[in-house]
This record gives sequence, structure tokens and C-alpha cells, in this order.
Amino acid sequence: MKALILESAKKSWSVKNVADPIPVVGNVLVRMKAAAFNHRDIWISKGMYPGIKYPIIPGSDGAGVVEAVGSGVSRGLLGQQVLINPSMNWGDGERFQGKNYEILGLPKNGTFAELVKVEPKYIHPIPMHLSFEQAAALPLAGLTAYRAAFSRAKMRSSDRVLITGIGGGVALFALQFALLEGCEVWVTSSSEEKIRKAISLGAAGGMNYKKENWAQDLKSKAGAFSVIIDGAGGKGFGSLIDLADLGGRIVVYGGTAGKYEKISPQKVFWKQLTLMGSTMGSEADFHGMMEFVRKKELVPVVDEVFPFDESVEAAEKMANGKQFGKVVVSMGLGS
Repeated sequence: MKALILESAKKSWSVKNVADPIPVVGNVLVRMKAAAFNHRDIWISKGMYPGIKYPIIPGSDGAGVVEAVGSGVSRGLLGQQVLINPSMNWGDGERFQGKNYEILGLPKNGTFAELVKVEPKYIHPIPMHLSFEQAAALPLAGLTAYRAAFSRAKMRSSDRVLITGIGGGVALFALQFALLEGCEVWVTSSSEEKIRKAISLGAAGGMNYKKENWAQDLKSKAGAFSVIIDGAGGKGFGSLIDLADLGGRIVVYGGTAGKYEKISPQKVFWKQLTLMGSTMGSEADFHGMMEFVRKKELVPVVDEVFPFDESVEAAEKMANGKQFGKVVVSMGLGS
């Protein structure tokens, strides 16, 4: 089969022929139709992720058709169109993941391959309103945003929500979830174009965080926020505390801008703020996310679909950070 291979952090990606996986006891083989990139794949390619092993087939997002089943698995799954939940071995509790938790695509081979071996409990029927490419865009970022917004922040229609770094997959799903829930939503970005695109999707407005006094200007326009969903951290996090309303909830799912700077604990306790971390999600979170997507007929925002043979070019686009939405590769194009 063809697969996108990362042999080391010092070598570029390459599409190669490798041996097909074998459907062992209690597993299924999914013939992939589409897969999607996440920032996790980029960090792995740069050697900036814990527990990296090489060579590795990356990829946490994917959708396809069940082609084979191992012994002990119902043959009724054969031919089903499915997407894969990449959040595996979460554990017994809902509050946090267990010691054996892992994400598909490292340490186990991921979705950028023509065939993927996975336990049947991690496959889910594709919602009827989605294509393979749209379904492939959903799992990791959709799950991360769902847990942050609903399981952690307990977001509801009365909330005014701020989402930072709009354009990335998780941020866009958080925007879509909040809008479909009936919230008033504002966004930040360093790109005026991305802010305009978010407004076209339904955001009330946005602010370029590269501008001086951006937080004060945003607060004067929008007011304070009861929910803030952040994937950046860095020196701008103190401004999010300023923007939070009394009793506000700030959920952090990433830290692309680095360590926090100049945070005032007085503002945190005086405002009665709740600061929460959130990583991926449990199986219950995934089921909740899928139900929300089906009920609301949410369609993931896809920036561009590449042929599988151009997976390296797709990865480069993702690494450059110019995308608005998910970067997807299709096994049905040019392969």
C-alpha cells in the first residue's frame, strides 16, 4: 500500500510503498478514502513532540470503508463508511485521560495510508450529510473543540464567546459549535482575511491581536466574555484574563505561542475566574460530538483537498499556517 512516511525529523516526508497491515484478532482494516492534517503532525515532523519514534506513518484524522475484519469482529461491519476516533485508551474517568492514553498517528501508525488497522470501537458511521473529505476533517479537531466548549466550559446559548487564533481546525470547530448553540461569538487572528472569513461564517466580529491595544479595543466593541477558548497561550494570555467577565471560564487546549507572561493573580481571584486545561476527549465526548454534528448537520470547514500523491505539498501548506480550515488529502485523487 501507499503511505506517507516520516523517517526522521531531519528528513522530509515521502510517499512510499509499504507492507499492508494484517487484520488481527479484534481489529478491522479501513480502506482510507481521505485523511487530514493537524498541527500535531507538523510538531512530530519537526521532532517537537514527546515519545516520537521513527519511521512513522502520521495522521490522526481519516475516513474510509471497512474492508476486512479480524476474528471476533462482526462481519456486518464490512463495507460500512466510517470515520476514526483517534483518541484511544482514554481510561475509566471522564475528568482526565489515563496513563495508557494515546492518539492515533504516534506511537501507532496513522491515517496517511491506504489501509489503517484499528479496533472497531473507534470507528463511527459517517454522518449522511458529509463526504469522505469532510468526514476526515472532523475527528481530532472536532473532538478537541467539543470537549473544550461543552464538557469543560459548559458553553450555553447565553454565553458571549471569544475564540483565539481563528483559522485553525480546533478554533473553527469551536466557532461552529458556539454559533450552532446560539452564542454570540467573537474571534482573534493576526490575519484580517481570516477575521473576515470568520464573520462570513457568523462571527459577530474580530480583532487583530497584532494591533496595539487590541484587547481594550475588543472589549469596547464586544464587552466582556463569559467563555474564552484559547489554543495559543504566550504573552497575550494576560489580555484574555482582562477580557474575561466576572465568573468567566477560560479553556486552554494548546500553547503555540509559548509560556504565559505577566499574569495577574489578583485579576483571576477577584473576577472569580475558572481556568481549565483540555486535551482531546473521552469516548463519551466523541459520541456527544458526533451526535451534535448529525443533529445540526455541521459541515467542517475544509481549506483545500490535495491528491494523496501530493501529501508532502499538503503538509507544507499546513506547516506554513496559511490555511483557513482543514487541509485534507484524498486517496481518490491522483493515486
